[in-house]
Amino acid sequence: MKKNKQINRNIPTYMMPFVLFIALFVGACKESESPVEIISNDMTKPEMVTDVHVENLNGAAKITYKLPNSKNLLYVLARYSINDDHVREAKTSYYQDTILVEGFAREGEYEVSLYAVSRANVLSDPVVVKVQPKTPNYILINEGLEISPDFGGANFAGVNPNGAPISIHLLAFDDATNSFKERDPIYIHTNTIDVSVRGFEPTERQFGVYTSDRYGNKSEIRYTSLIPLFETQLDKKKFFVYPLPTDAPVWGDWDLRNFFDGSLTGNGWHTTTAPLTAGTFGLGQTAKISRFIFYPRIQDNMYTYQNAKEITIWGSNVDNPPDANLPRMSEPGTVVGDWVNMGNFSHPNPPSGLPPTQANAADNAFAAAGIDFSMPSAAPAVKYIRFVCTQTWGGLNYINAMEITFFGSPEE
Repeated sequence: MKKNKQINRNIPTYMMPFVLFIALFVGACKESESPVEIISNDMTKPEMVTDVHVENLNGAAKITYKLPNSKNLLYVLARYSINDDHVREAKTSYYQDTILVEGFAREGEYEVSLYAVSRANVLSDPVVVKVQPKTPNYILINEGLEISPDFGGANFAGVNPNGAPISIHLLAFDDATNSFKERDPIYIHTNTIDVSVRGFEPTERQFGVYTSDRYGNKSEIRYTSLIPLFETQLDKKKFFVYPLPTDAPVWGDWDLRNFFDGSLTGNGWHTTTAPLTAGTFGLGQTAKISRFIFYPRIQDNMYTYQNAKEITIWGSNVDNPPDANLPRMSEPGTVVGDWVNMGNFSHPNPPSGLPPTQANAADNAFAAAGIDFSMPSAAPAVKYIRFVCTQTWGGLNYINAMEITFFGSPEE
């Protein structure tokens, strides 16, 4: 007793509540008992899962079950074939009563073996469940794509109702090799699809498309023959500055006219601080725009400061369109006054994979060559353009850019 009293006397009075809390906490930990063992040398075979129910999905199935009453349970394992030669496994912990099996190559009946697995990695006897996944997303998407003539090529448009991650593979017949040449796959996880293959003369040509998913499944190739639409570079000599009150003021002699003067040297377009970083100009003609190439100003590092990261192109097809208070963020097709949002565009990150502030010389060279942006096929023909920078790499509310070049089909 005297020894304990001595220890208590050595503890400052203000620390006593904390010491008491620790003592109570340790005591509580010793008295409590986990409902599931952390490790186990018990080689007893677990009981099987029971009360199994199946919900069939596109290319997948959700299986719910009742777990066995075992402290030694670690997880539930599902083992199944998704096609003729590929077996997959899915696992879910004892905290869950549902497991998702996915990646099935086609619609049909499949067997899934469910195992309860102990902490000693002992498997229960299997419970064999029959699932009937619906048509996989990659097949649905490929079958639903509409293929139509596009500027210099073909357009492939459709919906991805489940937002599934897929790859779209576009092919075009190559006259030089007398065979189909496949372009780099386009990765999609959005609900809408609007992609094109371009670079061809307006003469009849064969195109193809197929889709694949992350499990290695591939759809059949769909082929079609069509005549690409005529595409040409719009004549910049016809362009003219069309200043509006909400356009950003320019800095010195870095006028908006420099943005489409055909030169990548000398002065470009440079604005000063403004609520809306916008510049407006006329095309001198009505044109259906297919794409544009944007050239930023290359300095020590173009992925910083006032270079454009996010861009919105607004257009108008009326004569002398009045000013409008455009929103900073809007969806394509949004109409404000006589202006319509033709598309939102994001400048790609440095291809090296480095953080933007650490971009290297190769990254700058990539940007200096110009970034080619495809205009959504739904964008209307226009006479006027409002170029709006909604975000710069450095978070500044003014912009610096060198040149922009538009392609499309002018209307006579």
